[in-house]
Amino acid sequence: MNVIEVKGVTKDYPLGKTTVHALRGVDLTVEEGAFMSIIGPSGSGKTTLLNIIGCIDTPTSGSVKVHGDEITELEDKKITDLRLHKIGFIFQTFNLIPVLNVRENVEFPLLLMKKHSKGEITARAEKLITEVGLMEYIEHKPAELSGGQRQRVAIARALVSNPDIVLADEPTANLDSETSESILELMRELNEKEKTTFIFSTHDPEVLKYAKNIVKIRDGHILGQG
Repeated sequence: MNVIEVKGVTKDYPLGKTTVHALRGVDLTVEEGAFMSIIGPSGSGKTTLLNIIGCIDTPTSGSVKVHGDEITELEDKKITDLRLHKIGFIFQTFNLIPVLNVRENVEFPLLLMKKHSKGEITARAEKLITEVGLMEYIEHKPAELSGGQRQRVAIARALVSNPDIVLADEPTANLDSETSESILELMRELNEKEKTTFIFSTHDPEVLKYAKNIVKIRDGHILGQG
């Protein structure tokens, strides 16, 4: 079953008097439970593609379906609901809230959903914080954590709402090789245990040994998927 179907997607950005063609007719299908790496050099369109799949950006043209819903036709409220309930996003820069501690950062998406009791929110957050190995840092704020620890918080936050799809933009870019490996192992474990679909962008060849599926992108074109 395909959870994502991208067909003929283009994305153009105005830049002064010129136009940047970030994506040029991209076709991509992602099956449920995939552990997919989108690989390409900087500026190839990786982040743009993830942002469009994650409903953070909109395509200039083409079709994007998530769980069969054509996202280009959804109203803003339904887009917000889709992002909140179905999609987790792990940003390269972590995007943690500096004034909140680890527990509060991880709980935040569940608070926005407004459908869980305080006990349920705490239990779910602590379960994920334990799984990413940060229970002893649960009261720490982001500034008190290393880059690898902050990335683990970002992963726990992305997974706390039990999303079907997790998108990770260069998840190991700011990490040393040992921490990168532990983060990728953690993502792979969660993929196998929870059957969560993972799509992560990278330009690091070392990351590829973890991927079940590899998509190559360059200059806004998909060069191959396998």
